[in-house]
Amino acid sequence: MTTQSPRASDADSSVAASNFIRNIIAEDLAAGRHTRVVTRFPPEPNGYLHIGHAKSILLNFGLAADFGGACHMRFDDTNPAAEDMEYVESILRDVRWLGGDWGDKLFFASDYFERLYAFAVELIQKGRAYVCSLSEAETRELRGTVTEPGRESPYRNRSVAESLDLFARMRAGEFPEGAHVLRAKIDMAAPNMKMRDPPIYRIKRARHYRTGDAWCVYPLYDFAHSLSDAIEGITHSICTLEFENNRELYDWIVEHLDVPSRPRQYEFARLNLSYTVMSKRKLLALVKGGLVTGWDDPRMPTIAGLRRRGVTPEAIRSFCEEIGVAKTNSMVDIAKFESCVRDDLNLRAPRVMAVLRPLRVVLENYPEGQVEEIDAPYWPEDVPREGSRKVPLSRVLYIERDDFLEDPPKKWFRLAPGQQVRLRYAGFITCREVVRNEATGEVVELRCTYDRPTKSGEAPDGRKPKGTLHWVSAAHALPAEVRLYDRLFTVERPDAVEEGKDFLENLNPGSLVVLSGCQVEPSLSTVEKGSHVQFERQGFFFVDPVDSAPGAPVFNRTVALKDSWSRLSAERPARAAEPAPAGPAAKAPPPEPRRERAPFEERLARLDPARAEKARHLIETRGIPGDDAVVLADDDGLLRLFEETVAAHDNPRGAANWVIHSLARELKDRKTGDLPVSGAQLGELLALIDDGTISGKIAKDVLAEIMQHGGSPKAIVAQRGLRQVADEGALERIVDQIIAGHPGEVSRFRAGNSKLIGFFVGQVMKASGGKANPDLVNTLLARKLA
Repeated sequence: MTTQSPRASDADSSVAASNFIRNIIAEDLAAGRHTRVVTRFPPEPNGYLHIGHAKSILLNFGLAADFGGACHMRFDDTNPAAEDMEYVESILRDVRWLGGDWGDKLFFASDYFERLYAFAVELIQKGRAYVCSLSEAETRELRGTVTEPGRESPYRNRSVAESLDLFARMRAGEFPEGAHVLRAKIDMAAPNMKMRDPPIYRIKRARHYRTGDAWCVYPLYDFAHSLSDAIEGITHSICTLEFENNRELYDWIVEHLDVPSRPRQYEFARLNLSYTVMSKRKLLALVKGGLVTGWDDPRMPTIAGLRRRGVTPEAIRSFCEEIGVAKTNSMVDIAKFESCVRDDLNLRAPRVMAVLRPLRVVLENYPEGQVEEIDAPYWPEDVPREGSRKVPLSRVLYIERDDFLEDPPKKWFRLAPGQQVRLRYAGFITCREVVRNEATGEVVELRCTYDRPTKSGEAPDGRKPKGTLHWVSAAHALPAEVRLYDRLFTVERPDAVEEGKDFLENLNPGSLVVLSGCQVEPSLSTVEKGSHVQFERQGFFFVDPVDSAPGAPVFNRTVALKDSWSRLSAERPARAAEPAPAGPAAKAPPPEPRRERAPFEERLARLDPARAEKARHLIETRGIPGDDAVVLADDDGLLRLFEETVAAHDNPRGAANWVIHSLARELKDRKTGDLPVSGAQLGELLALIDDGTISGKIAKDVLAEIMQHGGSPKAIVAQRGLRQVADEGALERIVDQIIAGHPGEVSRFRAGNSKLIGFFVGQVMKASGGKANPDLVNTLLARKLA
């Protein structure tokens, strides 16, 4: 069995979404400021790349490719104490895996050491730099504050000749580290503290991984970075927002030297992901401290870790496209990333059965020695796509221990004494007897009867069980190790700790559970390393490329499936299995599930008479659905926000929906008045949806922007270019691209699989950055797929 890949990569078939950097490049080309676009990706080789870097990689390489230009791969290797060839090799591997193609444009800042030194000498000769002999503490003391200007170094007015001599002797190795630095002579009273005579060269007694001991002075980042861009002819130097204050120094260096070109720097918001740390220093602490197994530990946000976990480059690309390119930093919910991963794997991972915590089941009325080969599809909802495999059924099976309870709660649709369930792809079993370990009392076996389905698929006794269980034949199952990975940290912002505390205190002790007694169906006996599968009812898994061996596969859980039972259970039932193992590998208990919602009439009856009357009034005069009316009537703050929204835009049902389902969950422990959005803003947003200016999906992004930074919805839509695409010609081109890129889905749709219309709509919406008019998209697809 091999993993099924999507028919066409989203990266190849999608239409590039607009962003402010793309607009700048287009304007520069149209105005003739550049004839060719040249970008670069310039990591420092002092660690492994993480998902935040992926956004920059895809942006820089993507923009260059879209405009027919080039993206340089350049290593900013100017700090020999922290750099290593291992990191260079890992970075090249990760960038290539993500689709970055630098051709012959692979460079190192260390290639330019001689030229950079010459540029520093030029600055001294021009009176724009000087050798300073202050200690680091003295320099910091004279630097000033954001409200007070700095004071000049007593060495600032050294003669050009003296600074040239000292700088040459620094290079020759006459001085120890910290004895001198070369500083740019700019302005000690500058409001931007980066401009207060910043250091541009320092003495560093460390062996460089490429140049060895040839140098003992090294340029600092701002100096090396700007000049490397100028040397290579970079047109658009794109970096993250933390370098916004560095731009003034970047420009100053380029302007005051005789350089081959004059690049410009542009900043975009970095990727901040919840339940994750992105600092290389913190990631290194996890590796060095043995808290993870290495840089490629599947719990790490490194590209190597994500790759080993089973995340695909297409999923990362889709995620980066979905979050877009913004000018302001924000925190992205990791659930959004997991959703993109799930959507991607849903198209490529064949379905199979695996039992992770086995419970033995004996079918008493099934003949001993008899084996049936059941034809089971790899793609249950789309059989022709990958075909099927044979699953053996015999007298002794394994089911999940979690799928049996002796004393089940109401609406328990799995197995229990006397209760009947369906076996996936097979017949029905009814539990008749429970066998226990005499010493411990643990349930070790279930005695059941087996019933074959009738021609109509029903049980012979006429019952229609609601539960369906996955299973494997005990005699044919393949033993396997399964690693259940979860979030590495227990809190949304792991590094936002109080003074005196360490971010490591937020580590999740249940981030990895190793299950060694798992049983998987025999079709996986030949599964290849690096294959994706979906274990039915369990999640998406990846065959570990390092630890798997022939006949002994190791499966890494990439991402879990959503648990439907937790919504129905008032209290999570105790497992029939033994207690979970203690220790660092034990999985933390799940949060208490939500209680099932009471019927509308019962909820209405719980309100006091005045509020109940208010709810009825909302239903009768405003057309608000009953459940929404109860929520509004029971909360004065939400009701007030609803009324303000309707006053701004007369759409009561839409206002109720957004107030309750999009805003109420943001309240948490806050009062309604604490929300950074008003009824007037929400009404303006609803008006944009109703008049077709934006789609509902885009509206959610606009609301998120308002929640973080405030502002007018109309202004945000105009500034970010979010207006809905309702031009039939423009959308028709996108629809044609999607249809051409998915011939298999087109054939199956025309053969009668009408559910695929949702797939096509989703692809068009993704390709348009969520801006396509959904009604027009449906109309075009219906016409072209007919």
